Amino acid sequence: MVATSRQSKSAKLVGFGAPSEFGAHLFKVTIPPGRSGLVVLSEEYGFLAGLDGVPDRDIRSKLDRSKWTPLADVSRKNFNARLRANGSSPGTWKPQDNLLDRMLGKELAVLMWAAEWASDSQIETVCGKWDALRPEERWWLYAMTSAEAGLAEEKDRGWRLALFHALSDGKGSRVSRPKIVERDKQETLGLFS
Repeated sequence: MVATSRQSKSAKLVGFGAPSEFGAHLFKVTIPPGRSGLVVLSEEYGFLAGLDGVPDRDIRSKLDRSKWTPLADVSRKNFNARLRANGSSPGTWKPQDNLLDRMLGKELAVLMWAAEWASDSQIETVCGKWDALRPEERWWLYAMTSAEAGLAEEKDRGWRLALFHALSDGKGSRVSRPKIVERDKQETLGLFS
């Protein structure tokens, strides 16, 4: 279920299950008005900011507005079904700051990361495969990806590329793969020489 089940029934929630109290750890999606610009996903640490070097926020993804609409549709349907099942009010995406429960934010990060390299024809596949994942699987993917390449500018390496290939079938990718450097055939380790 949605992570909001751990909160008391009297807690006020906003957006997509985000706690309304000041200083909560949550995610924020900033959607620009119109059809252009970047949709920005940030993790807002609230009262955790400044403790043991935790920043105020981390920008997790910046996605072109043209790719956002299909992602918005699939995530809204998925999140709202789970929020309703938990007795919470559904959320809507608006051209402004949109708040999310931190676990839902992690799931959205996985979707946005997988869509970064996707062509228009691959977006539907990415959305469908993301929707088929269980929340726990998305949380695990988020943990693995954010540990290595979880900031917006780290989209061209490691787990971020793996998410794209896993959720898009890797067909017709526009990703330039890193060149494999061949070792000198004369080079050997001391153990084998």
